[in-house]
Amino acid sequence: MSQSAAGPLKGKRIIELAGLGPAPYCGQLLADLGAEVILVDRPNAIRLPVENRGKKSIAIDLRKPESAEIVLRLIEDADALIEGLRPGVTERLGIGPEACRARNPKLVYGRMTGWGQDGPMASMAGHDINYLSITGALYAMGSAGQVPPPPLNLLGDFGGGSMFLALGVVSAIHAASQTGQGDVVDAAIVDGVSSTMGMIRSFESFGGWTTERQANMLDGAAPYYRCYLTQDGQYMAVGCIEPQFFIIMVDKLGIDSAQYGDQNDRAAWAAQTQLLEDIFAGQTRDHWSALFDNTDACITPVLNYQEALAHPQNTARQSHIIDRSISHPNRAPRFASTNEHAPRLDCPTVGQQTSKILESVGFNASEIASFIEAKTVF
Repeated sequence: MSQSAAGPLKGKRIIELAGLGPAPYCGQLLADLGAEVILVDRPNAIRLPVENRGKKSIAIDLRKPESAEIVLRLIEDADALIEGLRPGVTERLGIGPEACRARNPKLVYGRMTGWGQDGPMASMAGHDINYLSITGALYAMGSAGQVPPPPLNLLGDFGGGSMFLALGVVSAIHAASQTGQGDVVDAAIVDGVSSTMGMIRSFESFGGWTTERQANMLDGAAPYYRCYLTQDGQYMAVGCIEPQFFIIMVDKLGIDSAQYGDQNDRAAWAAQTQLLEDIFAGQTRDHWSALFDNTDACITPVLNYQEALAHPQNTARQSHIIDRSISHPNRAPRFASTNEHAPRLDCPTVGQQTSKILESVGFNASEIASFIEAKTVF
């Protein structure tokens, strides 16, 4: 398999300060799109093979006084730096936005936090579930009268975090190519999740949404937009919102339209849900999958992440690549101008390219040896 750096970001250099969660995934996205991503690793860092694929690694103890100069040397020829530390940490290390952009005015400095760089909670610890909790997103999920379930960390860390950081960094790099001036990108998960809630607030503006959980079209209240248990203990996902798709479901299930009633009669939703629960419970997931395959009913099987690897649509799209027993999600999105869709899957060991990277930014053999002896680099 080709390990080329083909992609729209080929030729761009990104310095990533090692961390957990959204910043590493942002680095992965940029590397997948062709950027050279140099990971400033911590000694003895935990290696996540998917998030760190396609990157290079230099291991630096950022607590050492010489480390700041090494990082500043790294960013002299870089397009962007991304970091996911608490506000003020990189400033104390001597590698904050002001110091870095003094060395390279064109540098884009991407900052990823949960709460943002300011506000009363900026210095507090937090995780995905906490960030979702103050945006209104977490409260809106789950069954009425039940504890809201955490939606993994997909919505906050990655949807509201990584994606917005990547968008901000790429946008600022584009601007810098025109103006010669970099920027500081303040990407906060609470801001990103709030942004994704825009459609819900639009619905609310014309009375189409309420804060009550499981009382709205997309939160499991509508019989035509929810999951149903099948005979074999599996699930089917039903999403026939549009009338023309809803009609297909009714026809395929052999339901009498008059008996079912109006699709959007909220007073009838409980009875309609019960009817559909009884029907889907009567056959297996495979039965229903075959019945609705190649239709516009918007009804599909609910697969676990291992089963998803073998689904025909995913295999046709080559959505995953198996490499040394690791199932890697393929690069997304794809570009017509790039024939090679596969990302680079090589994952560096911690500090694998330390000496080569130091040499590439002008440190001589004697200086590198002294850094190693002082345990500034590894």
